[in-house]
Amino acid sequence: MSLGQKLAWDDSVLPFQLDASDIRGRVARLDGVLDGILQQHSYPPAVEALVAEMAVLTALIGQTIKLRWKLSLQVQSKGAVRMIATDYYGPTEDGEPARIRAYASYDADRLTDASPFEQIGEGYFAVMINQGEDMQPYQGITPIAGGSLSTCAEAYFAQSEQIPTRFELSFGISTEDAAPHWRAGGVMLQHMPKASPSVTEATGEGGLLSANDVAGGGDDGENWKRANILLDTVDELELIGPIITPDALLLRLFHEESPRVFDAQPVRFGCTCSEERVRQSLSIYSAKDIATMTTEEGRVTADCQFCGAHYDLDPASVGFEADA
Repeated sequence: MSLGQKLAWDDSVLPFQLDASDIRGRVARLDGVLDGILQQHSYPPAVEALVAEMAVLTALIGQTIKLRWKLSLQVQSKGAVRMIATDYYGPTEDGEPARIRAYASYDADRLTDASPFEQIGEGYFAVMINQGEDMQPYQGITPIAGGSLSTCAEAYFAQSEQIPTRFELSFGISTEDAAPHWRAGGVMLQHMPKASPSVTEATGEGGLLSANDVAGGGDDGENWKRANILLDTVDELELIGPIITPDALLLRLFHEESPRVFDAQPVRFGCTCSEERVRQSLSIYSAKDIATMTTEEGRVTADCQFCGAHYDLDPASVGFEADA
């Protein structure tokens, strides 16, 4: 089976638990989701790689959280890649897919031949959870550090949640038997401690806590160390998954840890933009403000950064005076 073929387990997240270690996890495989995200843009390869990494992180983290509405991951930086933003919308009904969207903004003339992560530079990695209009939103922030977006996410969980978390990801362009397209896959591990760990030292880059710092001692620490050693044996091609299924991968890696799988969650590319939302966002502006946004053709236009949808509106129909 080649990478160019669509696989039954593509665009899904499989939750699992290692009963012998008190560790939970997720296996994600993305294919069509990345096509939906990237086909609207002409990103350079380094930017595509960063967006692909953020998308698979978003799928893994989003499925972990029982969402009523939305999880967002965001990178803001002073580097060539100024921003990467992703949204994960939980399924509205049982059996329905979750939806992911993502985009990046960057300065093309500042991109270099260095690794994708080095295009980011100084900045922060943020996790935002919006559970709906009647709930208080949550935001956690950690500095960009550690050499990858995955390590930034691990630092967030160690710093903000004190939950030992590990990501192992693989992503790249498939060219076999099909038009070139991106595929991505990954495994997420989280140790759910029985009590808040006693942290005495931060060993992460820049003085940040690492997963090992919050893993605790005794059996918990040994279980966490053993699961990580087993995950270290995974092959990048196994993560992308052209041949081995997610449940077979878990058995190969963790058969001695008694892996137990749950129902897989399908994920799809999906955007929530609409003309109604555009009108709502413009409703705060006065007629004078709207006039400055009006084109020479006498229209107010807006483009969705996530999906590329174009909206063309009559200026007389938008703004707070039009809504009055």
